[in-house]
This record gives sequence, structure tokens and C-alpha cells, in this order.
Amino acid sequence: MPSPALFIIASLIWGSTFWAITLQLGEVAPAISVLYRFGLASAILFALCYLRRDSLRLSWKAQRWVMLQGFASFGLSYVCTYSSEQYLVSALVSVLFALMVFWTPICSRIAFGTALTWRVWCAAAAAMFGVTLMFYHSIRTAWQEIMAGGSGHFLIGFALALAATLSSSIGNALVVKVRRHSSNVMLTMAWAMLWGCVLVAVWALASGQPWRLPSKPHYWMGLFYLAIFGSVIAFYAYFTLIDRIGAQKAVYIGVVTPVISVLLSIQMEHYRPGLSEWVGMILCLSSVAWVLKSPSVNDVAPKSVSAISFNSSQEAS
Repeated sequence: MPSPALFIIASLIWGSTFWAITLQLGEVAPAISVLYRFGLASAILFALCYLRRDSLRLSWKAQRWVMLQGFASFGLSYVCTYSSEQYLVSALVSVLFALMVFWTPICSRIAFGTALTWRVWCAAAAAMFGVTLMFYHSIRTAWQEIMAGGSGHFLIGFALALAATLSSSIGNALVVKVRRHSSNVMLTMAWAMLWGCVLVAVWALASGQPWRLPSKPHYWMGLFYLAIFGSVIAFYAYFTLIDRIGAQKAVYIGVVTPVISVLLSIQMEHYRPGLSEWVGMILCLSSVAWVLKSPSVNDVAPKSVSAISFNSSQEAS
């Protein structure tokens, strides 16, 4: 399949997954929905590997890094993402995930000593200011609610969404270790999702969350869409694109995705952003695009590190 087609497929799917997550909210606990989604996606990936006659085993050296990646990328990150969308409009969560373009280089700096350019720091500051504009009125309202004795659910959702982006970025950094021990993208995805399910299952049991099968048709539609398209097809298209054109171009998916998500949220969730929200979103996404245009990013970041600068997103999605 041509590279432009892969780019479009991944962007459209991930741009819609933030809204699709809302179809799974309400009837089933967020952690259980995450478990259903990645349990199904992992089973599909293992089946595909079996049909390709791949060995389903990984060495322990690879498995331990895949395990950590699964815990971060497909466990903690997605539980936080699903939980955050109980309190935030999906479009805002998707824009926050664009900040992974900054979190991942910072994680790489901490873990591998990768240099960060002045452009990255300036763009990060501009993006943070954009996020502040987007959430200023909501945070102020939530704070006033807390001071008046309310719950301030918006702040809870905001904190959960930020935790999700940081967890995904940590998972992205761990891909460097995974690739050193296995080049089978489909198999390592299958195992990582399975380990993420293990973590979520332990958490659900420990917290006493009810395990139930959903009864509403739209839940099942969302589940199959997120598992098959959002978790199998989009991730595989993204990793294939990285191999062909490099991560510094493939990562532009992370700029396109929030735009699609905002448009869907306006249409499907009746989200009506004000002037400050629009300015904040434009500033945030523009800063991401600006830093990605920097040729110095390719020079200072090893391919193994830059190749994971935007995983999921949308792993989160």
C-alpha cells in the first residue's frame, strides 16, 4: 500500500478513536473496557502471527522490555485516557496527546542522554501556553467549584489525561529496548497488549470493579472499531510508515489527529470552543508542527529513539 494511503488511514482512524472511546463510557467501568479492547486486539494479532507461521515466543530479554512497554502504553495510559473522558470532551484529550511530541524527547533525554535543541524548548513553551489558553476557563470554573465545596471533576479529568500522555511517552521510550531484541512488530505489539491487559485485570480485581458484559449495541460497535481499527490496523500502518519514510515525517500524524478529533467532537458531542480555546488549539498544534520541521531533530536523535516519538496514541486512542 502506498505511504500516503498509510498516513491517511492512521490519521483518520486515530482522529476518530478519541470520540469512539465515548461509546464505551457509562455502562462498563473504564478499566474493564480497556481490558476488552486490548484483549481482543491482542488475540487478533497473535492469530495473524500464527497464520504467518511466526514463532509466538520471545526471548526473556525481549519479553521483559515488552512487558514494561505494555504496562505503560496499553495499561496505565489507556485506563487514564478512558477515565479522563468521563470528565473531559474527547477533543481536548486528543490535543493534550499531541504534547507527546515533547514528552517523548524529554524521556529520551533522561533515559538515553539525547540532546534537546532550543527549538524543542521554545516550541514546548508555546504549546504549554496554548494548553493553558484551552483549559483556562474550565480550570478556573473547576477551582471555584472546589472552593465552594464541589468535586472539581474537570481537574480530575485533566490530571488523568496528562498522566496518560506521560505514561504513553514512557512506553514509547521503552520501544528502543524492545527493538534491540526483536524486529517482529506484530508479535511485540501482541505481547505488549497482552501484558497491558494483565496489569489492567489485576487493577480491576484489586479495586473491586464489576466485570460485566455490555448490552448496548453502540458499545459493541465502539469496541470492535477500537480493537480492530484503532489498535491493530492503525498501529501497524504507523510502524510500516516509519520504516518507509522515517519517524520525523510519520509523526505528523500526531498533528493531524487532534484536528480530526476536534471536528468530530464539534459534530458528535456538541463541543463549542470559544475564542481562547481556538487560539490555544492553533498555538499548540502550530508549535508541534514547527518543532517537527526542524532538521536538527533528525541529527540529534538516533533513529531508534525518534522512531517512537508518537506511538498511540495515540496509543490512546
